[in-house]
Amino acid sequence: MSGYVYIVGAGPGAPKLLTIRGLECIQQADVILYDRLVNPELLTYAKADAEFIYCGKEPGNHGLIQDEIHRILVGQAKLGKHVLRLKGGDPFVFGRGAEEAAILRKANIPFEIVPGITAGIAAPAYAGIPVTHRDHAASFAIVTGHGRAEKEQDFLNWAALAHIDTVAFYMSVGNIAHITKSLITYGKSESTPVAVIEWGTTENQRTITGKLATIAQDIQNHRISNPTMILVGDVVNVREQIAWFAEKEHKLC
Repeated sequence: MSGYVYIVGAGPGAPKLLTIRGLECIQQADVILYDRLVNPELLTYAKADAEFIYCGKEPGNHGLIQDEIHRILVGQAKLGKHVLRLKGGDPFVFGRGAEEAAILRKANIPFEIVPGITAGIAAPAYAGIPVTHRDHAASFAIVTGHGRAEKEQDFLNWAALAHIDTVAFYMSVGNIAHITKSLITYGKSESTPVAVIEWGTTENQRTITGKLATIAQDIQNHRISNPTMILVGDVVNVREQIAWFAEKEHKLC
């Protein structure tokens, strides 16, 4: 007897940004494997007898390793259960959803991919920053700010990134000095506007803006920490005109 697996993007943080299909999957699931950045409010829509398995990964505390997640997905589905893999953002944007789907296909388990709103677009939107703009940006890239452990940090094509109008960096606070130095080295102006959005789309959202040459120090001064999106490009200046989301004031400790 084989069950079914849903690989679902939970969106960027605000619970109402979950898709309708994503909500349906939560309501139907017998077992829910969820990540660290999934808003806990979404789990309240599950069935009363649903089983929850935390799969969060964070520095120094990785929860279930990926191979164990694969084993649980396959094992629970083979028991005939409807299994939900609930991921922050979109499952195919730095979410390892493709790896999990490949494992399920190999095990002959049917599955569905449900896209989610990714933070690289949503967090800037909540900060009043469009990632593209007719007057400022005709190209947009989303980039992971750190690589796999076996790779060198310079796995990115910095020469290409330096010439893209808007670049959104995920998981990048710890590497911001390297990022800014690399972009400047390959031709990005030191005065390029940068926005740093902490806990985007949530009630704890906080945004700081600055220049490429000084944003690393700004992040340190304001004690910004993950989860954070870093947006580089002239579109950051549009925030002055259309910022709409009421952010909490955060005082430095």
